Amino acid sequence: MSASGGTRAIVAALAANLAIAVAKFVAFVFSGSSSMLAESVHSLADSGNQGLLLLGGKKAQREATPQHPFGYGRERYIYAFLVSIVLFTVGGMFALYEGYEKVKHPHPIEAWYWPIGVLVFAIVAEGFSFKTAIKESNELRGSLTWRQFIKRAKAPELPVVLLEDAGALVGLVLALGGVGLALATGDGVWDGVGTLCIGSLLIVIAGVLAAETKSLLLGEAAGPEQVEKILAAAVDGDTVTRVIHMRTLHLGPEELLVAAKIAVRHDETATEVARAIDAAEARIRAAVPIARVIYLEPDIYQADAARAGADPAVGKNL
Repeated sequence: MSASGGTRAIVAALAANLAIAVAKFVAFVFSGSSSMLAESVHSLADSGNQGLLLLGGKKAQREATPQHPFGYGRERYIYAFLVSIVLFTVGGMFALYEGYEKVKHPHPIEAWYWPIGVLVFAIVAEGFSFKTAIKESNELRGSLTWRQFIKRAKAPELPVVLLEDAGALVGLVLALGGVGLALATGDGVWDGVGTLCIGSLLIVIAGVLAAETKSLLLGEAAGPEQVEKILAAAVDGDTVTRVIHMRTLHLGPEELLVAAKIAVRHDETATEVARAIDAAEARIRAAVPIARVIYLEPDIYQADAARAGADPAVGKNL
């Protein structure tokens, strides 16, 4: 992922959400709309989420230490996971509570032009943020569908911003529908129903984000295309005849660990094997630049041992 692209999308979302949060809260004060209160808290939570993503990106840039020899790249995954928790608790649960209270104790919306005007403004601002996130994501997405991009992306920032912005736009439409029905019927219950729908939407999005970032936290392997490139680069057909088995792990969005056992000819000298390993590491780094930590172990190929230690993700290539 382009770090600058991710940062641009986060900053655009942060600016839009801060402006929208203030506007929604003002609309709530003048109209008493629970949808507006839920949406203002939603936008405030989103602003905090973007702050968390920026903080995670900053902390991930720290140099490796003896205590953390592989660096701090996974800080970005931790803060993305925190975003899902904030979205669930502060956004979703608050909206459900507020919607329940409004349905139970409905009251008419006052100064209707405030919530309507703010919702229209918010849709325009969120649309700008969403457009920025889409533009930055398209540079990386390639031929992947949006669902595949969100599932496979190793950098969490753009998927998080995409889901947040998409959820915000749908939430604004729900809020507009709830306020509109409340005004049309004179029954404030509809405002509460809209708020309940917003809360349910936020909890669903939080669940998706939590599931995806949990997978990244546990540790994901390189993508299929990167695995193919590593396997092809490791073998030179001379000293290194094949990869016996291999494991890959993302230490961060832009840092990959590669550990492999490679087959060498039994009559090679130690000097020749050492040179072959150095050359294989250079080829792998050239083919997959994010493969920054590489451990190659030379061995003599034995079919049974290779099958026993094969990585299921790449075993068909070994």
